[in-house]
Parts: sequence; structure tokens; C-alpha cells
Amino acid sequence: MSFEVVTVSSRPDLSDEAGAAFRERWPEFIFHDPVSRQYIDRAQEYFPHYDIYLLHEGKVAAGGWGVPFVWRGAPPEGYDSALVAAVEDHDAETQPTAFSFMAAAVHRDFDKQGLATRVLTTLTERAAEQGIDAVLAPIRPTWKHRYPQFSMAEYQTWVRDDGLSIDPWIRTHQRMGAAIVGPAPNSMVIRGTVAEWEKWADMPFPVSGDYMVPDALNLVHVDREHDQAVYREENLWVRHR
Repeated sequence: MSFEVVTVSSRPDLSDEAGAAFRERWPEFIFHDPVSRQYIDRAQEYFPHYDIYLLHEGKVAAGGWGVPFVWRGAPPEGYDSALVAAVEDHDAETQPTAFSFMAAAVHRDFDKQGLATRVLTTLTERAAEQGIDAVLAPIRPTWKHRYPQFSMAEYQTWVRDDGLSIDPWIRTHQRMGAAIVGPAPNSMVIRGTVAEWEKWADMPFPVSGDYMVPDALNLVHVDREHDQAVYREENLWVRHR
């Protein structure tokens, strides 16, 4: 099966199709991360080379994006800080030395065909063409939401008999040669009123406390007295090169 690689900016006519196909891959609350909302437009403007679709016969089959930034001896704290670093490094006109995958998604009609790996490989090649040799990602493990009461530090140690992670998305990166670096604490911090979070989670929060929310990797803390709910998502850094 053949695929054409195009940049998202070169095919704005596909945005509705891609949005419908990919948005369902993430829970609603993810789209209310305030840092992402503040910086993502500039990231898309600054780094169109790293924002791609894979097309099959003109249809969006998969997509992904990433950002380049200056390596400072250790990964950023997480997704949000990588996004901020990339935009602010660009504004400061500094030469990037590292690249981070930020997201990859596959249309359900093309599942189980290795397209996520193809997206990541394409982005890696584009970074290499720009002289960037450090490639990493703050990934969102596929099955972590099943175990929100456990830390990422513990979850990352759970392996199968073959030594690979129990988690499908971590395994995808491992099979590409990536190594686990460690947890990305506070990768995203999403705050809202109780009513907002009840809408995003599609469930009531009748009392204050910590809740298991569908598709949340960690527990959501609800404080009804102060009308606030806070979610601190912990991701996992992996390094490819």
C-alpha cells in the first residue's frame, strides 16, 4: 500500500477530515490544556515541515507532528514544556539541537498497518536532514489509563516475558530502537471548574476527592469547596537517538 507524505499547511482542505478522524483518539479534557492553546498556533506556523499527513488515494490515513528545540542536557519537564521551549527558542533565533515527537495518530480504517511507525520515521528523517541528532518524545502510553492509581515510574517497569513493555505504544517506540528515559511529571496540567470537568469527563463529581476519569492517566483531584478540579498528566520520556 502506497502513501503520499504532505505537510498539513500545504493541504488545509484536509483539516476537517483529519480532525474528525484523529480527535477521537484523545479524551476531551486534553484539548483544554492552557499551555497548548497558547503556543500551538505558533508551533504550527514556525514548524510546518514537522506537521504531516500520510495520504492513501487522497484520504488521510495517519498524521503526526513534532517540534525542534535546544537540548539543554536533559529532556524538558514534559509535553507542555517541550512546546514552550520550541516556540521560545525559535523566537530567540537559537539553532535547535533536539527534536521531540508531540503526537501521532492513525485513522481507524488503517489500524494495525504500522503507520504510526511510518509517521515517526518520517519525522525523524526530517529532523536528521536539518542536522538534529537527538530525537525523543513525551509519550502517552496507551494502557496507562487503566492504572491511574500507579505512578509512571512503576508502570514503566512492567514488562512482558520478551522484555518489552506491556504497553502497546511504548513497545512501538522500543521496536524502533527507543530507550525509556523516565517519567515526564506535570507533562500537562489542566484546571477547570467542577462543572467544566464534569462536562469534559462526562461524569458527575458529587464530593471532593480523587477520581478515576475515563482515559485519564492519573487521578483527577476535585475540590468542590473551591469549585476547582485539577488534572496533572504524567507522560513518559523515551529517546530514539
